[in-house]
Amino acid sequence: MTLLRNGWIRAAIVLLAAGGVVALLWWRGPAWNGVVDAFQAVEWQWVAAAVGLNLLSVLVRTLAWRTVIVQAMPPPHPSYLLVFSAFSVGLFANAVLPGRIGELARVAVLNRRMPQQGTWPILLGTVFAHRVFDLVAMIGLILYVALTAHIPDWAVTSLLAVVVAGVTLFTVAVLSARVGHVTRVEEGLGAVRKVVRLARYGLGVMRRPAAAAVACFFQVLGWTCQLFAVYTAMRAFGIDKPLPAAGLVLVLMNVATVFPLWPGNVGLVQAAVALPLARYYGVAKAKGIAFGFGLQAIEASVGIGVGLIFLAREGLSFAMLKVMPDMAQAEVPDERTPADALPESDAPRARLSG
Repeated sequence: MTLLRNGWIRAAIVLLAAGGVVALLWWRGPAWNGVVDAFQAVEWQWVAAAVGLNLLSVLVRTLAWRTVIVQAMPPPHPSYLLVFSAFSVGLFANAVLPGRIGELARVAVLNRRMPQQGTWPILLGTVFAHRVFDLVAMIGLILYVALTAHIPDWAVTSLLAVVVAGVTLFTVAVLSARVGHVTRVEEGLGAVRKVVRLARYGLGVMRRPAAAAVACFFQVLGWTCQLFAVYTAMRAFGIDKPLPAAGLVLVLMNVATVFPLWPGNVGLVQAAVALPLARYYGVAKAKGIAFGFGLQAIEASVGIGVGLIFLAREGLSFAMLKVMPDMAQAEVPDERTPADALPESDAPRARLSG
């Protein structure tokens, strides 16, 4: 564990893993001229449809996050455009940087535009709640694929872990959620405990069934758009297979990116998509690999394209994006913070207690 804290050692491990994937694709992969031929036969109207469906998915999932934010904070609530801007910058960060920096980046973008002080821990809680609804949608997709398609043995353990984690995190979110808006924090708490307790107010939607159902609906709708985006991308590459095959691809793409070892896990994603399509649906490996690259490019085009637009709109640079996790933590309210600097509570002088 001490060795893993060394940045050079972590980089060497990532490079070795990436090199192994490249070697596997090169020696055990298809004839690469077949991959080129598959790209030459692409039907671009289906590509445009897939891009449009991915963009619609982002728009709908932003609605889910804003629903969570509205339940966590008092007025004035951020506009949909502002939330979409922050969400898009987060997508861009996740697409071009390793790790999940995008989750903290979208908090930082939104926090700097909020009129209230000390809101970033609450916004961090809303991101967690939003991701919990993501897991609910993912579990639904897994069940659909399990009933209609064949899941490779190597993916079963990971998918079972996703289901268990989803149920566990949903339970934790419901039990940890706090309803109302805090006016002050308890005296004597350390910075970490203050952040955790404020973040619990970001989970407030979990205690409001109607709002939670709305947020969950938007997340499921967003994933449905992604499912049909995969289906249309398959048609673009001449893969005329049923919807369950698209569901299998979407599930396996998410399994391959659970641990983002390098940006996009390029190479690993293509192997995870092409091999099951070849085995269970008779799709040529060359076409499957080409489709994997094409599908990842379609998804990245939305995240990177829209993200760049809103990165410029926010007046941010790529260099600033990499340090935004630190920027998000610029202010942590403490016992000296005046009550009128924090959001007003639904109850008089509500205190932040367990």
